[in-house]
Amino acid sequence: MTFAWCWLLLLALAASGQSNSQNDEEQARILTLENAWNQAVLQKDARAVEPLLDAELIYIDDDGTMMNKAQYLADVRSPEIHYQHIVSETMQVRLFGRSAVVIGVYREQGTKKGKPYLLHERFVDTWIDRNGAWMCVTSESTLIGH
Repeated sequence: MTFAWCWLLLLALAASGQSNSQNDEEQARILTLENAWNQAVLQKDARAVEPLLDAELIYIDDDGTMMNKAQYLADVRSPEIHYQHIVSETMQVRLFGRSAVVIGVYREQGTKKGKPYLLHERFVDTWIDRNGAWMCVTSESTLIGH
C-alpha cells in the first residue's frame, strides 16, 4: 500500500512539473505576442496586428475611447500619428486555463497631429486560446502620472 501511495505521489509531482513547464511556455508565447504587437504598431503595420486580435476585440484607450477591432486597426494606420518609440517596461502573464491576463507598463512616444507626445501607461490585456492561437479579446490602458 505504501508503494502505491509513493507511486501516485511521484506521478502527481511529474504531472505538476510538466504543467509548470507548459505554463512557462505559454506565458513566454504570450509575451512574444505582446512585443510583436508593439513592434507592429511602431511600424504602423496593421496587417501584422490584425491576426493578434479577436474579431470581437474591445479596446479601451487611455482617454476612455472604446474601439472595436476595425476602429483600432484604423487608428494604428492613422496618418495623424507617427510613433517614435513603443516599449513595454514590465509585463506579467497570469494563466487561467486557456485564458490569460497580461498586466504591464509601457511607454510610447511620437507625434499626433503634428504635436509631440509621451505616454506612460499601465495596461491590461486579456487573451484567449482559439484552437491553438492566442488572440487578444480586450485591451485597456490607463495613464500613469510622470
